[in-house]
Amino acid sequence: MNPILTARMEKLRARMAETATDLVVIGPSSHMRYLADLSPHGDERPVLLMISKDYAGFLMPVLNVDSSRQHTDLPFFPWADADGPDAALRQLLDATGVSPVSPSIVLDETMRADFALLVLDALPGAKRRFTGDTVSYLRSRKDAAEYDLLKASHLLNDGAMAAGFAALRAGITELEVAEVIGNFYKANGATTQFISVCFGPNGAFPHHHTGHTQLKDGDAVLIDIGGRIGGYPSDMTRVGYFGSKPEGFDEIHSVLDRAVEAAIKASVAGAVASEVDRAARDIITDAGYGDYFLHRTGHGLGIDVHEAPYITSTSQTVLEEGMVFSIEPGIYLPGRFGQRLEEIVIIRNGKAEVFSEMPRAAVAR
Repeated sequence: MNPILTARMEKLRARMAETATDLVVIGPSSHMRYLADLSPHGDERPVLLMISKDYAGFLMPVLNVDSSRQHTDLPFFPWADADGPDAALRQLLDATGVSPVSPSIVLDETMRADFALLVLDALPGAKRRFTGDTVSYLRSRKDAAEYDLLKASHLLNDGAMAAGFAALRAGITELEVAEVIGNFYKANGATTQFISVCFGPNGAFPHHHTGHTQLKDGDAVLIDIGGRIGGYPSDMTRVGYFGSKPEGFDEIHSVLDRAVEAAIKASVAGAVASEVDRAARDIITDAGYGDYFLHRTGHGLGIDVHEAPYITSTSQTVLEEGMVFSIEPGIYLPGRFGQRLEEIVIIRNGKAEVFSEMPRAAVAR
């Protein structure tokens, strides 16, 4: 097995011992990619990775066996459509050595409900929970290899963002700017994760769907984008304006930039996630815009664009070395414009390090 995957499996088993977990059950998901570098075709046919203290193996449809074998040397328990998965599942459970009497199991919270019920029906006495203190716990603490991949992804994203703003001209549509950004990703070996381009009042919608709105003089511009390269995504938001500056634009930008800086300063090892949220939110509230900050301050980022830890007003997660998350305060003024400034940071050497090297200054075109 790949040395990185071997190390991850060892760390998982250590966490299982610490949390008194007998069995971890993972479906086709980013959890499976993290542990086994395998992402089999996902449909209604059950695919499961099971890890116990001294065994790991797959429940695998026969249709997926040959292609999946190219990516892992873990044992397969194959099943055919004509037979169904029950017998193979029982064989896999027997191989794990897990007692059927009240085992403590962890279920992948992202797997299909019918996959989870298949496991629970086979282990009716199981004490069950999700991956928060095992797989998700490990994924939230990035290693050196993940740092390098995330850094490369975000440096590429800087170029994509610059290309998007450089494309602004009178009459261009949000979709046309998105196409420029998408082409940049493709030309540089990345895939598009998401692109949100917002002109004028559309920026006041935190989750605006990029559309046919044309750019005109006096429009604020908000661009939130992410690409994926090397298996890891990027995420960043920047703002600017076209032609004449919208009234109040500089004030909002200054408030948000100070909120980002306050949250970065608060993001140190040992701090609680809610303290980071409060650091950003207090700046915005004190400036009189608290009612216009409509969402949490941040989310974790790794294999998934949204994963643990979450930077909310109620989160009691203690920040630790290697945690990666966004800091993205926003102010959304209906009918006028919205602004959001977003950085992805990692707790490194005890404090927050920003991946992007693109300034947060507003871009004037």
